Amino acid sequence: MHVLAQAFQLIIDPYVLIVMLLSGMFGLFMGAMPGLSATMATALLVPVTFFMDPVPALASMVTATAMAIFAGDLPGVLLRIPGTPASAAYTNEAYEMTKQGKAELALGTCLTASVFGGLIGSVVLATAAPALAEIAIKFSSYEFFWLACLGLTCAALVSTGSPVKGVASLLFGVFLSTVGLDPILGYPRFTFGYVELMGGVSFIPAMVGMFAIAEVLRSVASLGERQEPVQASLRNIFAGVFPVLRRYWVNLLRGSAIGTLVGALPGAGGDIAAWINYALSKRLSRTPEKFNTGHVEGLVDASASNNASLGGAWVPALVFGIPGDSITAIVIGVLYVKGMNPGPMVFIERPELIYAVFLSFFLANLLLIPLGYASIKGAKRLLLIPREILMPIIMIFCVVGSFAINNTVFGVSLMLILGLIAYLMEENGIPVAPAILGLVLGGIIEENFMSSMMKSDGDLTVFFSRTVAAALGTITIAIWFSPLFILVKRRLFPARRA
Repeated sequence: MHVLAQAFQLIIDPYVLIVMLLSGMFGLFMGAMPGLSATMATALLVPVTFFMDPVPALASMVTATAMAIFAGDLPGVLLRIPGTPASAAYTNEAYEMTKQGKAELALGTCLTASVFGGLIGSVVLATAAPALAEIAIKFSSYEFFWLACLGLTCAALVSTGSPVKGVASLLFGVFLSTVGLDPILGYPRFTFGYVELMGGVSFIPAMVGMFAIAEVLRSVASLGERQEPVQASLRNIFAGVFPVLRRYWVNLLRGSAIGTLVGALPGAGGDIAAWINYALSKRLSRTPEKFNTGHVEGLVDASASNNASLGGAWVPALVFGIPGDSITAIVIGVLYVKGMNPGPMVFIERPELIYAVFLSFFLANLLLIPLGYASIKGAKRLLLIPREILMPIIMIFCVVGSFAINNTVFGVSLMLILGLIAYLMEENGIPVAPAILGLVLGGIIEENFMSSMMKSDGDLTVFFSRTVAAALGTITIAIWFSPLFILVKRRLFPARRA
């Protein structure tokens, strides 16, 4: 109790509160700009934290990250351009709601679910960090292989239209993930002599290109046509939100719980959590046919999981020094600089600082309510800007974001090429979302499969040799073969007509 009182005094210091406020505003800007991700916001804060004490330094990163993850929903809802990778899973769904005049419901739901999910993740981080970290550390390459395969099956659930086209998009994304050096042997593949491609296809330029540039090209192609501007009042963003949350309270809890668990797995993060939760929401929904037509249910799951995963990702980072995602990889470096070497001993040697970090999670998510509300009200001006002016501005931010990843023009070229490909795909009815998912998970699947094969001398049965791996493998294979099972069942037991 004495330690908690010390932590509370550290976090309510006026200097810390001002730092969190400024960091929150910075995170909102970074998250709302396509290509400027939450990871980049955290990285840009590192030089500033050199001049701070441990508590304000870590609190600034926690606040900026939470704000940036939510802010990625703003351009996704209003312009169909995800601001951060974590928002890509449900961008199409949210934009369909905007076209129906439900932008305020979409944004209000995203904000409220994000706050709730963030608070749940904070509770789990503060109360169950050692237990969750113990689970996460036991995951080997076998479990990660099946987890990635399970995530990959989400492509069949998030895609619309023809299943064949959805699979084609998925395979294109998986192909992109194979570009670069072989993860085991280090042999270059599909690089065509370009040194820049040896590092693989960077995810941020790919996502920005396939969503933002495709949208810009679509706007350019329709300049000669008469378009009705998308309307969004955004007068009362909380109107209708609480009935939605009351109806889908199970989704809210499920998204928060799964988001926290996925975030606690090293290397997973909020991006994968959002895809899994959105797909699971559709699979378990009573009205799955409404998804991808502007249905709010999927937004509840995915938005809650985004921010819940932030708390989960800090679990292995603090307890074992293992980054849960790219953001906590940066944070671990800051912890070492501040003399808070991550590991079990930090809970014993400097408990007041750890609990102050826990409290900063709660405060950051509560701060998201007024700052998020203000950003939504300000975001309305995006729709008032003529698209002839808005699209070139978005193009500039896309170029800046893609260039900033590796500080090379090649990232910009990659963004433009993939944007053109995505535009042609959508014009022919091929969804883009499965390609993004394939790019994210393809590398994880290959790396864990190859390392598992090397450890077992090519014995495939090792993927079922561990309890958790066997459970994940059984679930994944059951999902793969469920359409065939349903088809056989219908053939053998045709439905009787009344």
